[in-house]
Amino acid sequence: MSEHGVVYTTYKDETQIEQIKALMDVDLSEPYSVYTYRYFLNEWPQLTYLAHIGDEFVGAIVCKCDVHQGKTATMRGYIAMLAVEKEHRKKGIATELAKKAIEAMKKEGCEEIVLETELLNTAALRFYERLGFVKDKRLHKYYLNQGCAYRLKLYLNREIEIVE
Repeated sequence: MSEHGVVYTTYKDETQIEQIKALMDVDLSEPYSVYTYRYFLNEWPQLTYLAHIGDEFVGAIVCKCDVHQGKTATMRGYIAMLAVEKEHRKKGIATELAKKAIEAMKKEGCEEIVLETELLNTAALRFYERLGFVKDKRLHKYYLNQGCAYRLKLYLNREIEIVE
């Protein structure tokens, strides 16, 4: 348990999907159907971490790891979703969720991790850059609202070093 009473666990079962979805729906750029959640949670339950205070979910990260066919086949991790309830931010919860997911993806054999975030979401960009992610590509009109995004990438050939 952390100093703020936060307990971290991995995804357990289908009974948690609605709570995860409700948490993500508040902050994510686009709404996802329950089928999107089931895709990630059923295939890679070990790569979803939840932050609880008592019975309440206050944060979650949802990820996957599989072979990416680029110039060469690479094991690639993907952070699909990360959210922390507004009143629980600035307590290190997102950082702890991300560190746990990154370490789990390393153990799965991932050589890199990617994600997308809105071009104008400077807080998210700073957060991921502190974790070692770099801007890999600008994605024009990536979101349904025509907003642009950056694809960020973390190369896993080095230790995670958080810059304060």
